Amino acid sequence: MKKFLVMLLAAVMVFSFAACGGGSSSEEAAADDTMKVAMVTDYGDITDQSFNQTTYEACKAFCESNDVEFTYKKPASDADADRVSSIEEAIEEGYNVIVMPGYAFANAIYEVAPLYENVKFVALDVSEGDLTAYGEREFDGPNVYSAVYQEEIAGYMAGYAAVKLGYTKLGFLGGMAVPAVQRYGHGFVQGADAAASELGKSDVEIKYVYGGQFFGDADITAAMDTWYGAGTECVFACGGGIYSSAAEAAAKTGGKVIGVDVDQAGIIDGAYGEGMTVTSAMKGLGATVNTLLGAIKDGKWDEYAGQIQNLGLVSETPSENYVQLPDSTQWADGFQQADYETLVKELFDGTRTVSADIDAIPATTAVKVDDQGAIKG
Repeated sequence: MKKFLVMLLAAVMVFSFAACGGGSSSEEAAADDTMKVAMVTDYGDITDQSFNQTTYEACKAFCESNDVEFTYKKPASDADADRVSSIEEAIEEGYNVIVMPGYAFANAIYEVAPLYENVKFVALDVSEGDLTAYGEREFDGPNVYSAVYQEEIAGYMAGYAAVKLGYTKLGFLGGMAVPAVQRYGHGFVQGADAAASELGKSDVEIKYVYGGQFFGDADITAAMDTWYGAGTECVFACGGGIYSSAAEAAAKTGGKVIGVDVDQAGIIDGAYGEGMTVTSAMKGLGATVNTLLGAIKDGKWDEYAGQIQNLGLVSETPSENYVQLPDSTQWADGFQQADYETLVKELFDGTRTVSADIDAIPATTAVKVDDQGAIKG
């Protein structure tokens, strides 16, 4: 009888523990498996006309079209602890699909993903190197999917187009010198050099600098004023909201800007002058969001879980690729839409190649590159 009472008491204690939420975090997250999506912002916010806004709008549109509950969280600061806090806040509220744009989420994913095995983490631009801190730690994320992009190809297209369109005094203004931005810049240099070689030009110059941040300010605008004032015609502004400094300076001289990540012609031309944006080096953030959320909704998450996919050219048709130039590109005699289609075909079939190496700015044969380091940091 005493043994029976002990067993009964133990059973009551186990039941009470479970009823009061004593299970694991992952079990709590799995209590309701209805798809609920939360997006957490990277540097900036959902009005940045770049990474955050594109990801937010894609998530929101998908969820509205598919009757899926959606929210977004903005961390209190750019610290890892605040990213973790925002992710866990969303999970505690019952969101079981977390979408995160930007390499800065690597440490938060490394910390949080193993704790919530039933939550699906979709990351954009978080590389294996980011997650493993470049070999100094191991990461196994069966509930994580990340897409990285071949920015070097998009950058190449933009640099090639700029020179073919007649610009000879170019600039590259990167945000922070992180791999994605470096690939954009190095591709830009390669594309400009290839176009200059084909045209037999020896007067093409590229000023090259990193701002040290992903937003414009007075110091960066002053540097751009110096560039445009000295004859720079077109700057590839590559890094979130840093375009504002390039565009502000360009407006004073009638200069041009190349956008990044998404088609930035609308926001740049609208705020700083019609016709300012020559083109934009784009990557398919929205397409990636739609693919992954659609797979989760259709029960096909297993086809993507645990993978880091490097997305780039998947077709000879420009609009079907994960890296491309927009329809708003200022086509002209030197570079028409048919020329762009030929360029994409050559890149796709391997006739034309682009290096993704980021160890050093690529060597050039026809273009002179002025490496100015960093404005800040």
